[in-house]
Amino acid sequence: MTTIDGSTAPGFEAVREAFQTNFDDGSDVGASFAAYHRGEKVVDLWGGVADTRTGRPWAEDTLALVYSTTKGVTAMCANKLAQEGLLDVEAPVATYWPEFAQAGKGDVTVADLLSHRAGLAWTDGSLSFEEALAWDPVIEALERQAPTWPPGTAHGYHATTYGWLVGEVVRRISGRSLGTYLRDEIAGPLGAEFYVGLPASEGHRVARLISFLESLGSGQALQALGTGTGSVAGLDVADLLEHAGAYLAADGPLFKALSAPGGALSDPEAWDDPRLHAAEIPAANGICDARSLACLYGACVSDVSTPSGGTLRILTPEQLDRAVRPQTHGPDLVLLGLDIQWGLGFMLNRGIISSEGFGGPRSFGHFGMGGSVGWADPDLELGMGYVMNKMEIGTTGDTRSFRLTQACVDAARRAS
Repeated sequence: MTTIDGSTAPGFEAVREAFQTNFDDGSDVGASFAAYHRGEKVVDLWGGVADTRTGRPWAEDTLALVYSTTKGVTAMCANKLAQEGLLDVEAPVATYWPEFAQAGKGDVTVADLLSHRAGLAWTDGSLSFEEALAWDPVIEALERQAPTWPPGTAHGYHATTYGWLVGEVVRRISGRSLGTYLRDEIAGPLGAEFYVGLPASEGHRVARLISFLESLGSGQALQALGTGTGSVAGLDVADLLEHAGAYLAADGPLFKALSAPGGALSDPEAWDDPRLHAAEIPAANGICDARSLACLYGACVSDVSTPSGGTLRILTPEQLDRAVRPQTHGPDLVLLGLDIQWGLGFMLNRGIISSEGFGGPRSFGHFGMGGSVGWADPDLELGMGYVMNKMEIGTTGDTRSFRLTQACVDAARRAS
């Protein structure tokens, strides 16, 4: 039996049991889960193995790459700028980034970027791995790129380009890269370790990811695709295969979005490269622990204590209301036509995600490829974070995160 380290506050003991179950049934190899309730840390758990090649244990300070869970934290940065009156999300992107107006994009709004409505889920042509890490070549490619669909008329997951699009707006307004802004204004003051651009000194702490291909057959992978409960968004396997074939073909929308910009990120091995960890890809290369992820989401919905002795709330109730207001409807044009709905950069508890296990109707956050998640329920004043190294297939979590968040939400409801 895997030994679980860490602590839970009185009333949250069932979360430890759920965490233990994830290891006992073989779902997890190494992981951490944490939660903040009403501004206080109530769950902080970790266990398992961080690197199966060496046997390195998952320690209190282990970090993990969280892929698209990064997007929710990037959204926090944009929403904070909006809260401060420095960013009008309904304004054209070109107001802040004039060069963006090329190729018919003059009317694309910042809200279009945040809610995946811009029609810029990939770039034409090709870019090298080195160019993708350098930032400016990607920005220039996005400036030249014409939208794939009329902006604002539909939404499709901007799997990687989201980070450069929103990150450049943050840079133009603040004068700082997204990773620097995050460190200076949000993570640093909270004492949270969420890196978009990992310092070389912290590289030894990063867990080695285990591809789902190492443990799943194709049938199991298809079964896992969909919601945290293991359903497949109402599709049977034959329908899903038909959909997946069209979307994942070399010229299909999902393949092009995942390998954007210009195919630079098509090699799965690239995500273990220290050069990628050190760069800034604010859609996909965030590196953190669950404790810090939960702290950030907790600070979106309540005041959280800071190391300096004060408190910090990232988003006011008014800005949070704007951030979780639905911006989209209908099927996603990139993610297999799935019903995933967006606020201003956050996934909403609607469509295929909708579940009591993920909290109330105003709950929000973001999942990452493989299974990580940062999530919050403003009505419960609850923020949660889950990171792991054993990857599963899916866009909106899996049984592990569902089990943990459900136990945590239930505990928070009993305490309310």
